[in-house]
Amino acid sequence: MNRREFIQLMAAAAAAGLPLASSRAFTASARGEALYDAPAFGNVSLLHMTDSHAQLLPIHFREPSSNLGVGAARGRPPHLVGEHLLKFYGIKPGTREAHALTYLDFVEASKRYGKVGGYAHLATLIKRLRASRPGALLLDGGDTWQGSATSLWTKGQDMVDAQLELGVDVMTGHWEFTYGTDRVKEVVNGPFKGKIDFVAQNIRTADFGDPVFPDYAMRQVNGVDVAVIGQAFPYTPIAHPARFVAELSFGIQQDHLQQVIDKVRKAGAAVVVLLSHNGMDCDLKLASQVSGLDAIMGGHTHDGVPHPVKVKNAGGETLVTNAGSNGKFVGVLDLDVKNGKLREARYRLLPVFSDLLPADPAMQALIARHRQPYESQLAKKHAVSEGLLYRRGNFNGSFDQLILDGLMAVKDAQIAFSPGFRWGTTLLPGEAITHERLMDQTAITYPTVTVNEFTGERIKAILEDVGDNLFNPDPYYQQGGDMVRVGGLTYTCDPNAAAGKRINDMRLNGKPIEAGKSYKVVGWAPVAEGVTGEPVWDVVAEYLKAHQTVAAPKLNLPKLVGEQNDPGIG
Repeated sequence: MNRREFIQLMAAAAAAGLPLASSRAFTASARGEALYDAPAFGNVSLLHMTDSHAQLLPIHFREPSSNLGVGAARGRPPHLVGEHLLKFYGIKPGTREAHALTYLDFVEASKRYGKVGGYAHLATLIKRLRASRPGALLLDGGDTWQGSATSLWTKGQDMVDAQLELGVDVMTGHWEFTYGTDRVKEVVNGPFKGKIDFVAQNIRTADFGDPVFPDYAMRQVNGVDVAVIGQAFPYTPIAHPARFVAELSFGIQQDHLQQVIDKVRKAGAAVVVLLSHNGMDCDLKLASQVSGLDAIMGGHTHDGVPHPVKVKNAGGETLVTNAGSNGKFVGVLDLDVKNGKLREARYRLLPVFSDLLPADPAMQALIARHRQPYESQLAKKHAVSEGLLYRRGNFNGSFDQLILDGLMAVKDAQIAFSPGFRWGTTLLPGEAITHERLMDQTAITYPTVTVNEFTGERIKAILEDVGDNLFNPDPYYQQGGDMVRVGGLTYTCDPNAAAGKRINDMRLNGKPIEAGKSYKVVGWAPVAEGVTGEPVWDVVAEYLKAHQTVAAPKLNLPKLVGEQNDPGIG
């Protein structure tokens, strides 16, 4: 539509008595039609979403300005941010796609392009894609039932109902298990039964190694047998309290995965994909180690990757994808299969802009029904933020810093630790920090705040351990999220150093931390058993109430060594 046609349209709308908002809606719809014009291809289509973290409504979510890769992963997808990412993929700055994929000009771009995600808008997009792709399968990579107040309070039931309404076909899991094994089984054997296949080839009983969930789901799409193998997060018992899954064992289980691939191929599967929650670096290595996978549709690390990475292996080539988080994207993999053989694949990562996709009425009603009992709690206002509050990034985020500052102030501690979680919505300057937005950062089943006396030696050991989880050059040993966020303490970090030697020059108020001296340290989300205390949201709410208006937090970031000109730093 050119400018002249637009003016004529506006005039016609006014003459017809339509309000201006209707004209805006019309043009937004036209823009949406162009953005979501994804012509169908082939005869098998897989739609992929992952890591929505229970965000049913449209949100803002800032992508990281630091996403470092170590070793061979340095400067390669997914370890590209900002302008480096745009240049690598040939994306024009200032566009909607650039906003969806980067942190650049985030506040202004958010005002221009609006919010992302929202299951009612997601439902509209899924229906459109399915209309042009009969038989398309919808795959959910997990981290779906956790990340919001309503999901925590309903034990994930709001998300379970949303998945059923959305028409998810197959899913795997990670944070779902923080509600406990019994709750996962209750859903899988109850509402999901006969509708959604929960698959995980790498989960076994801890005693005899028996399967707990099916290894895979075999579905027929337009006469083509498609096998979707599940890969749950391998380090669930380490990343979270082990008591939640005490009777289960996890791990990558590469050898067993190869056996499952061979089994489904022998059974006639013409297409074999892995629905993975490994994290993208781990998926890239796994794709090189096993053969027979056409694609890995991955999650966990929240990386929005516009194009698949092609990985060669003994059996040929595997496409590795990752579809971001928070309902921001839908990955569309179209496959042309003839005579039982995959001939060609095409992939597109579609950003979900809520202003371009009308809300689906049925999903909107479901969401409203689940939120209604909690509206007053969710809307409670704690303070107003003067700055941008976000979480994502290797070392810190402004909302993380706010949590750290609050913990230290309320608990009168010298140092604070906050987990390197990747989930959590973004608030624009001037927005209210409601209880809902606070819970977006803290809604877990083990939220207890702890206060301890740690020696300098112990503090260094904690930082080194988390640093190795993040920066181990072998992706199979990357067991956690981002780096633990630190308040009060400053330090130097060399991501490429050997284990135990990455953290140096630790200081408190400018003075070196002493190995044998004890320091008062506050933290939250302990994985140990028997810990009691206040939930983190109560402590931070107390801090916010005392301030009412919160200035933009000053980020406490480590001094990095050896990372000059790294495209993983913006």
